[in-house]
Amino acid sequence: MASYDQQFKVLEVPPIVQEPPSQYVLPEQDRPAEMPEPIPIIDLSRLSAGSAEELDKLRSALEILAVGHVHGMEPSFLAQAMKVTREFFNLPLEEKHKDILSEYTVRCKAAANLVFRNMAKILNLQEEEHLVNMIGDNSITQAIFNYYPQCPKPDHVLGLKAHTDGSIITVNFADALGISDPASLEALACREALSLAQDLGLQHLQIASDCKHVVNHIRQGVGGSYGSVIREILETGLQLLKNGVWYNVPIVPNALVMNIGDIMEILSNGFFKSLVHRVVTNAEKERLSLVLVYSLDLETELEPVSEMVDDKRPARYMKIKLNDYMEKYHDTYATGTLAIEGVKI
Repeated sequence: MASYDQQFKVLEVPPIVQEPPSQYVLPEQDRPAEMPEPIPIIDLSRLSAGSAEELDKLRSALEILAVGHVHGMEPSFLAQAMKVTREFFNLPLEEKHKDILSEYTVRCKAAANLVFRNMAKILNLQEEEHLVNMIGDNSITQAIFNYYPQCPKPDHVLGLKAHTDGSIITVNFADALGISDPASLEALACREALSLAQDLGLQHLQIASDCKHVVNHIRQGVGGSYGSVIREILETGLQLLKNGVWYNVPIVPNALVMNIGDIMEILSNGFFKSLVHRVVTNAEKERLSLVLVYSLDLETELEPVSEMVDDKRPARYMKIKLNDYMEKYHDTYATGTLAIEGVKI
């Protein structure tokens, strides 16, 4: 059994191959579809002001949500954080640290705490700070830099196989760029111009473009000759499993995507659900994401919060030390099963 604090070596990424090995090719039934409904987008500025509407959105987002208007997370700051993330992979090992990333983690923590407080409200916990207080000085926050190179057959091969996260919540910030083709960049620029015009309430908009028809394709959705470009721009590479079907998770500009992890599912006694998800690759561009994983002290006795257990709703998960759970988590990931299933009563 592997130890949770086992040290892993950094491996060299092999050159891009023309044909992926057969063992990595997905069966037809496991290939993705389009999302049947949009991911709930929660305005944190309104949520912090006590908006009942935003709280209802959070209540309905039992697995995954996008959060926008995060204090201190202006588009320019997010762009800077992603720029540093991209540069991270080109730095010598001893230099893989940037002040901007430290500041990013601080600002993300504030956003996560706001979500935790409102989750406590939804769960009707007596103390609004209950979940925040569980994350003490010895708790774990992991920063993960994910890089997925171009793949010749992205619809046949995964970047990261199906799993849940062994976290309370996971915060994902995906790069929408990584595109060098001029037409693709133009499509992105047109989309951003339209978005800005809508935000500003402009009635008239003129785009100086040699491919003005791109604008019409964007306005019409994903149809037309640039449909594939637009889809690629709007997809993060993240996919979620819902009712046995895999769906693409679209990029929400200037927002962070948060998903529920195993720890939160256990603490909430199954009210919130840990998201089964995976990552796909892309034939035209590399994928890049910055992920923060929030966990607890490894010595924590993990079990449903007492206020979530009563005669009508008995405990649905057994008590287990988090360190032991994480050992199971890594073992089950290797075998393609889910650790959360092994602690259900």
